[in-house]
Amino acid sequence: MNIKRYISLMALFCLILAPLKAQSYGHIEIISVEKNTEILKKLQKLELEFLMEWKGRIYIILRKELIDLSKLEIEGISYRLETGNFYPYKSREMISIQSGLNGDYHSYSEVETDLLAIEESSPHIAKLYDIGDSLEGRNIYALKISDNVLMDENEAEVLFIGCHHAREWISVEVPLLLAEYIVENYETNPEIKRLVDQSQIWIIPLLNPDGLEYSIHFYRYWRKNRRNNGDGSYGVDINRNYDYKWGFDNEGSSPETFSVVYRGESPFSEPETQAIRDLFGQRHFQALISYHSYSQIILYPWGYISQPSEKDSLLSDIAVNMSNLIQSVNGTLYNFGQAGSSLYLTNGDTTDWAFGVYDIPSYTIELPPIDILLGGFFNAEEEIQAIFRENLPAALFLIDWAIQDYDPQMNSIEENRKIFREKLLRPKRFRKSALK
Repeated sequence: MNIKRYISLMALFCLILAPLKAQSYGHIEIISVEKNTEILKKLQKLELEFLMEWKGRIYIILRKELIDLSKLEIEGISYRLETGNFYPYKSREMISIQSGLNGDYHSYSEVETDLLAIEESSPHIAKLYDIGDSLEGRNIYALKISDNVLMDENEAEVLFIGCHHAREWISVEVPLLLAEYIVENYETNPEIKRLVDQSQIWIIPLLNPDGLEYSIHFYRYWRKNRRNNGDGSYGVDINRNYDYKWGFDNEGSSPETFSVVYRGESPFSEPETQAIRDLFGQRHFQALISYHSYSQIILYPWGYISQPSEKDSLLSDIAVNMSNLIQSVNGTLYNFGQAGSSLYLTNGDTTDWAFGVYDIPSYTIELPPIDILLGGFFNAEEEIQAIFRENLPAALFLIDWAIQDYDPQMNSIEENRKIFREKLLRPKRFRKSALK
């Protein structure tokens, strides 16, 4: 799948960094041009923002106050107007997907309020931690859910992370709703109670709060954090900033500051990734899911190369189970596969790092839709609950897998990693009764 592949020649271009109000969609157009060397040279003269590359064409966002289509004509660049093919432009009904600035989607303060409410309502099983501060001083929250939540028990631990990338708003909602669901159903659902009693579940719904706020208030397509790079550009792609195979090549990440996949000056240069690194240093995680959008696919290491890992069979088996469970809810098919061969190359990302350093099953779940023409980063508010509900059994399955795979007699992190390396276990299928 190459739909989300970013232009490899981004070093030729400059990103527009001036603010764009989240609701000012009427001030932009989306066009596509043929990708060839001659056109790329001409595009160097213009200030443009590149949305994606797809099927031999480059898709570009034009802000009307900065550039009009006549400039393209002057340069002899033939283009195709694509605005009408994209949400929220595709139909008038879709304008409601962002009622207000972010509608039913959560801002930083709303995430904070909801997490505090979860802790307050269920202090016996939910404890909120501030695991670090963003560049602009916002708290990065991790919610721990367990039966003896104030104790550090010898139990399996699983981590769910949302919103590495600011414009992927749905990636905040799924882990946040997962936290609410588990807490709300603990007393009434025996299977949920079993999972909570036998594990320690950690949920970080919003890793990139600065980027999310910028995406809401200024520029809906913003991806990175808000690092001032000192050269007129802003932002580091924090999902290229982890230290495993960081900077392995310039295809899986970029050394150019204005690139959407700029990896930063050094591994863990960003406080957001430092928060994850430090949390891992204190915990014994057995599995991880990092939520993203879009593409409707479950990805696992390696991402930095197209060759599979030695644990490919195990990683694939877990992904098959998760995909089947997701499809059983709404009939939505999530493809699955090794990241580097199924979607595009990445280096310095979360899942390669967690798997490469800690030897644990690690997954990127790219949430719906399947491509840009079906909405891309724009999910209708009405879709939030459906997307969460179909992802719920996969999340619960991974928690159950970690419990079944965990040996409480081996209470050192080194010994648990040795067990994982020596055993190639097929995952047990999750009992559907937990979803009632």
